[in-house]
Amino acid sequence: MRRVGQSPSAPVSRVIRTGTKGSAGRLAFGPVDDRVYVGYAGKDAVADRGWLLGHFKDAGDPRHSEAVEIKWSVHPRADARAEWVRGEERTALLVLISGRFRVELPGRSVLLEEQGDYVVWGRGVDHSWFAEEESVVLTVRWPSVPGYAVAAEGGAGPRA
Repeated sequence: MRRVGQSPSAPVSRVIRTGTKGSAGRLAFGPVDDRVYVGYAGKDAVADRGWLLGHFKDAGDPRHSEAVEIKWSVHPRADARAEWVRGEERTALLVLISGRFRVELPGRSVLLEEQGDYVVWGRGVDHSWFAEEESVVLTVRWPSVPGYAVAAEGGAGPRA
């Protein structure tokens, strides 16, 4: 498969998959070289509580960024954030991939019901969330800054 404008001799990276579409048989590919990473969000997200890209990745990893964070989240029905994020310093975009997901904002509740529904909130807007059905959401936040992790049982986790 070649993209428009791509040299016919340019190598093509593919994610290697086993099993059928939607099965658990998919394999994440890894670093192709020091500047390219090919992966599968469903598997890669498990390593950092959903976070695929941000300041918390190793500096030599192509997924390291001080500018932006990206999270792939799979939430079971009735999953809820343990506590509100207060004193937010980032801007965030949350996109519903599947399911039914509610974002709680001060004085307002936003229900994402259809694939592609999204909400954006800026600096200083506290928030929380609740999965009304099993849901998959993609979150993009900027800039990428330490903090905000909800302490997990037995200590703080890498991200929230």
